[in-house]
Amino acid sequence: MKIAIVVIGDELLLGQVADVNSSEIARRFTPYGVTVESVAVVGDDGTAMRRAIADGLAHADAVITTGGLGPTRDDITKSVMMEIFGGELYLDENMLCNVEDVFRRRGLKLNELTRTQAMVPTSCTPIANAVGTAPIMWFERDDKVLVAMPGVPFETREMLGREVVPRLLRRFGIEISEIAHRHLIVTGITESDLAEHLADWEDKLPEGYHLAYLPTPGIIRLRLDGPAGKKIDSLFAELKELTAGYAIAEEDLTIAQILLKEAVRRGVTFATAESCTGGNIARAVTQIPGSSEAYKGSIVAYCNEVKANMLDVSRDDLASYGAVSLPVVRQMAEGAARVIGADLAVATSGIAGPGGAVEGKPVGTVCIAATFCGKTVSDTFHFPGTRDRVIERSTATALLMALKLLKTND
Repeated sequence: MKIAIVVIGDELLLGQVADVNSSEIARRFTPYGVTVESVAVVGDDGTAMRRAIADGLAHADAVITTGGLGPTRDDITKSVMMEIFGGELYLDENMLCNVEDVFRRRGLKLNELTRTQAMVPTSCTPIANAVGTAPIMWFERDDKVLVAMPGVPFETREMLGREVVPRLLRRFGIEISEIAHRHLIVTGITESDLAEHLADWEDKLPEGYHLAYLPTPGIIRLRLDGPAGKKIDSLFAELKELTAGYAIAEEDLTIAQILLKEAVRRGVTFATAESCTGGNIARAVTQIPGSSEAYKGSIVAYCNEVKANMLDVSRDDLASYGAVSLPVVRQMAEGAARVIGADLAVATSGIAGPGGAVEGKPVGTVCIAATFCGKTVSDTFHFPGTRDRVIERSTATALLMALKLLKTND
């Protein structure tokens, strides 16, 4: 089965909003052996939309569009679909009930403009949106399927799992349990070195099995896909043996999730003291449900006064070594553990840029420390890239340092 993705919206072409829907759609379908034939990003322009949809229908079994289903004048997806598939708009009572229910749950009053969300073409099968007001529209012609979805990423994500993925798989005779996938999280090795290390094993993979490399800052996600059964389990066991020195988890988890899970398992509490990351480590942890089982809190010590007053960092060391130094960041970690009352703590202090560089400490210089059970480790890193990139890499590296320190106390 092949699918084509068409993402609609002027805001995407203007760079005001990043396209996350196409990657989410691809991520949901590829584990089942579905091939993404193409991804097109078009504006709120009828000609461009028709061209992209026609191309998708010509080369794929199904086309999934996102966006353009709102009640405003620039939302023209419905009219474009009627030009392609025919039909006319009508008020679907079931869809109207869904819109009314959404507004009632949110404590809002339904207006006439929003009622138009329940207007759908007679040529489609509407599917109620469980988390929003714009219904999904399902079109079929000549053994081809087009699914028009809302463009709000949260709604796209939720309705893919609830309705679109299972319906499309059933429509094209794909059993949901037919394709299995196994995950392995690896760190401490570059993607190219890992690929070289696994090359001979990959070359011998049986037909129908595939290994995907999914790198993110600090870790590489390995995903093994193939038919469900004993064979994929034995192949995964081989993969684990080959990566024994680098693998840190056998689930599709973030570094923060791995650290939290390990801390909860051991009954360990942890805290953070952040300067250059500005609370980003805390955010990575606290967005995980149940993080309060182990995570106690954070001190964002952005200026030297806060480092000294709240974390008891030596003013002499701040003056002698500077805020971006190993002596200071070690005291930050130890201070966080002591002040917050945590078993494990990690701290960051660096120069995220674009300004702030000093002699011997260019932009991207970051000092990180972690402390646990009386042992403190620290190191200096140099992360290239933008301010956001430096913060992202610093966050991942700090979490990994804390995880490794925690595991060394087995």
